[in-house]
Amino acid sequence: MGDNVSKRLKLISATEAEMEERSFPNPYPDLDQGAFTSNSGAEEDYQEETFDAEGKVSAAFQKKVQNKIKDLLLQMEEGLKTADPHDFSTYTGWTGIALLYLQLHRESHEASHLQRALDYVKRAMRILNGRKVTFLCGDAGPLAVGAVVHHKLNNSADSKDCLSRLLQLQRSVLCSDSEMPDELLYGRAGYLYALLYINKEIGADTVDEETITKVVTVIMESGKNMSAEQKKTDRCPLLYEWHKKQYIGAAHGLAGIYYMLMQPSSKVHPDMLTELVRPCIDYVRHKKFRSGNFPSSVSNESDRLVHWCHGAPGVIHMLIMAHKVFKEDKYLKEAAECAEVIWQRGLLRKGYGICHGTAGNGYAFLALYKLTKEKKYLYRACKFAEWCLDYGTHGCRIPDRPYSLFEGMAGAIYYLSEIAQPEASCFPAFEL
Repeated sequence: MGDNVSKRLKLISATEAEMEERSFPNPYPDLDQGAFTSNSGAEEDYQEETFDAEGKVSAAFQKKVQNKIKDLLLQMEEGLKTADPHDFSTYTGWTGIALLYLQLHRESHEASHLQRALDYVKRAMRILNGRKVTFLCGDAGPLAVGAVVHHKLNNSADSKDCLSRLLQLQRSVLCSDSEMPDELLYGRAGYLYALLYINKEIGADTVDEETITKVVTVIMESGKNMSAEQKKTDRCPLLYEWHKKQYIGAAHGLAGIYYMLMQPSSKVHPDMLTELVRPCIDYVRHKKFRSGNFPSSVSNESDRLVHWCHGAPGVIHMLIMAHKVFKEDKYLKEAAECAEVIWQRGLLRKGYGICHGTAGNGYAFLALYKLTKEKKYLYRACKFAEWCLDYGTHGCRIPDRPYSLFEGMAGAIYYLSEIAQPEASCFPAFEL
């Protein structure tokens, strides 16, 4: 028995060491129960630095953020001179940079930012290869962002041309016997996002409902077929795999697909959501670790990853959307539990990016703040932004594409820009 106990202790300590290895200890006191005693005044100082007397993000903190954005933009532009000239993707290429400048234009209304967005999206459009169809990694990203940028510049003919080319991609998406996956990065959900993004940015019905319904239907039929094959129709009516694995997270997994299907603009009938999607949400919920985090795939028992792509920071968005759609408190309660994990383990050694970095994790707090209006979540979002203000000083790993939107500096800039209007924040290429 003693041997068994020592083995268990080894397992526990190894897991804790691994968690420690993947994230930095969070140095910030929380808003309510900080590390400092209330009579020391230190915690109040922390809060006063972040908030003004009305409970809004303070002008001093906003100024720090704006100054850092300017500084990082200069570094990013310099670094992009040596970036891969053939990477047109939103994820790590030119379209991601265009999307960043669109966001900066939304915040600042500076014409120069819109012009930069146009420059980068044109660069992307020259090198499309027709291999993938998603917003993040395929042709749909540059075409959708191109349509939006041209629309904002009143280049109507160019905008319509981009839209027409985007809609032509649906042939391969709707082919039910193709090898195309259904997830967000490389699959049908990633094409669906591009259509919904167009309707959000240009206007409802720019892409007609029939087109969206066709894409939604093929995603749902694919999920039903996989579920039947795996004999899980009762527990999880819509099941999906990527590379022979049933992933759970937002990028490659169930959470990202269900999140897209629950979007109001996907126009899935409420009965279908209740009968087919809701049991799937509960299926994912039951995979949760005791820590409150989620595994990367259905069969994985390792509680290691706290990323948007794998783990609680992606699943939280699915839970928030489930709460909005089904009006059940259990989903909000579990989203709040995800937020605790992210607060404890979300300052990642992997870097500051959006996909698997601190900025992407910060969006979890912004999403909960938008829903609940609880100041605690805005404070936490600001603290993760504060961490990003010290970009490059923590000894994080340097990503392969260090200036890109989803892996690198552009993503941190995008996140920092949200602090100006947190109520309007929107995780790029994911939230709508």
